[in-house]
Amino acid sequence: MGVVSTIKARNQFSSYIKRASKDKERIILTSRGKEVAAIVPIEDAIFLEELEDRIDNEECDKILAETKPEDWIPWETVKKEIGL
Repeated sequence: MGVVSTIKARNQFSSYIKRASKDKERIILTSRGKEVAAIVPIEDAIFLEELEDRIDNEECDKILAETKPEDWIPWETVKKEIGL
């Protein structure tokens, strides 16, 4: 994994995009020595989104399994309470 300053990345942006897209390299961007962002292959970003969705779904399933249907609040009631 490469580490590069945002200034250097800005000056050679297309090179870093190629490294991520073609070479599948992950590049950490720093600003004033602090890691602030990353350029990653699209496959990594898609995988992360899918993983986050899976974790969210598992958490929802767990919460639903721990509650009784009579404790659920109808969506229409929630919308009314929050002003939608």
